Amino acid sequence: MSDTVLRADHIDVAYEAYDGTRPTRAVRDVSFELRRGELLGIAGESGCGKSTLAYAVARCLQPPAKLTAGSVTFHGRDGGASDLLALEGEALRAFRWNKLSIVFQSAMNALNPVTRIGRQFDDIFRAHRPGMPGPERHERARALLDMVGIDSARIRSYPHELSGGMRQRVVIAMALALEPEVVIMDEPTTALDVVVQREILDEVERLREELGFSVVFITHDLSLLLEISDRLAVMYAGGIVEYGPCDRIAQGAGHPYTQGLLRSFPELTGQRRALRGIPGSPPDLREELAGCPFADRCERAFAPCRTVAPRQVALPGGGYAACHLHDPAHAAAAAAGPLHEGSQP
Repeated sequence: MSDTVLRADHIDVAYEAYDGTRPTRAVRDVSFELRRGELLGIAGESGCGKSTLAYAVARCLQPPAKLTAGSVTFHGRDGGASDLLALEGEALRAFRWNKLSIVFQSAMNALNPVTRIGRQFDDIFRAHRPGMPGPERHERARALLDMVGIDSARIRSYPHELSGGMRQRVVIAMALALEPEVVIMDEPTTALDVVVQREILDEVERLREELGFSVVFITHDLSLLLEISDRLAVMYAGGIVEYGPCDRIAQGAGHPYTQGLLRSFPELTGQRRALRGIPGSPPDLREELAGCPFADRCERAFAPCRTVAPRQVALPGGGYAACHLHDPAHAAAAAAGPLHEGSQP
């Protein structure tokens, strides 16, 4: 059985403009793999393409978003491989939630406010397990609530009768209802206080170890992903600029953008240090990007960064960074120093 459960290759997604102007290329040539049982973190600023990538992989894109290139392959526990982009109609419907499920951003608002929790679970089983008897559906719903730490008596509650953390747990339980092999979690702890956030993360980790599913965890909070991820992908301007084991990135990030993210939050231990944000703004994704998309904001940018697109360069410790600083072909130009006066290495 393959160690890889999900592989995405060269994914491109564009948002078409209604006025006929240039489309916005929100995801640009993104590839990654998800191993069985691992948690892959995807980090980056708002607008870098994280959620769009997740929806493309899960086949949840809605117009004007359009998948323009790439492939997604799912390797099931039974040893079979499925081309997700070739699935249509009932085949796609049968795949979703049975093999791959998603916890959407603002998941606390995903519950129907006028329907009891139990009925919402029941709808899942009626749609995907039509042969399951009513009493069995009811018991399965109660068991799922117990599994995520909610009193099963809450099955008769309406969403407004639950706290934010409880509603988030209910949505996670729904994502796990059909025992999928992959769960994509898009900002699952947004709008929760830090105590509840910690409880949710502990719950996800416990369930992952207990049930053996794989997780793609998307958030702008790099410090959070450094704590919970096995591997990490850092996105910028629609592409992955750094990818590799979480420990390696935490100890020595290879891309200046990742280094900037690491400098932007305080450490709980060690000496105090000044926090430094990343100056400037991300580029306009409607435009064709010449060279490195981070060049205008990078304090270490040198001549080729303006005109030559960086390639993925393997780094010691695993993974890669899409940065000319690590490319032997540009070693001489890098030695000449950065373009920006007063830049710090």
